[in-house]
Amino acid sequence: MIKRYSKEFGKKEKVLNYATQTYQLSRPNKVGAVMALIRECQPKTIEEWEKWYFENAITDGKAPAKITKESLEELGERLFVKIKEIVIPEWTEAFNQLTLQDCIDYIHNLTINRTFDGFIKEKSVIEDNLAKTFPNIKFEESDPELDHAGDIDYLAWVGDKAFGIQIKPITTKSNFGNYSATERMKASFDDFTKKFGGQVFVVFSIDDRIKNEEVVGQIAEEIKRLTK
Repeated sequence: MIKRYSKEFGKKEKVLNYATQTYQLSRPNKVGAVMALIRECQPKTIEEWEKWYFENAITDGKAPAKITKESLEELGERLFVKIKEIVIPEWTEAFNQLTLQDCIDYIHNLTINRTFDGFIKEKSVIEDNLAKTFPNIKFEESDPELDHAGDIDYLAWVGDKAFGIQIKPITTKSNFGNYSATERMKASFDDFTKKFGGQVFVVFSIDDRIKNEEVVGQIAEEIKRLTK
């Protein structure tokens, strides 16, 4: 039986996880690309890994900085402040206002309305944008049975090879420039490339429009590479 070193936080785990993800405190630009780091280290003990991490880890961003025990502690302090000053007051207000009808309406809206909205927007990004720009490329929805299906929405076939498309709907106020794929998603993208030959491109959409327009040029370059 493999010994587990992860600490259990009980009922506090959900709020800690929610706030950490919401305020992006565990992203590579804060703690480094941890899975890539530990694979590079190949530690035999947790002590070896911790020592190597603090000797080699840097933040992943435009201005990389060395990660220290103090910088991780500072992230923990920021997490505490976010929970105490923002999360708890917001949740308390939501709990006090919540009704039975809200819960009924939410489940129906999530299952029917949002699924339909997402489906139509996703198809429009492909059919009204990429398929018209690249008419010789065959776009097909990812097979839900495939391992990568949760991270790849469409496969784009260039002969017997394919590149992947992940569509992320955003609002007009979203700053997609700060988006960073999780370590799990990066691993999924790498697996896709090994299997199909092409890269995975993240397309940010507002309704039926592609927001990160530069991705179209990147896709064009990938098509050229795959046709060589």
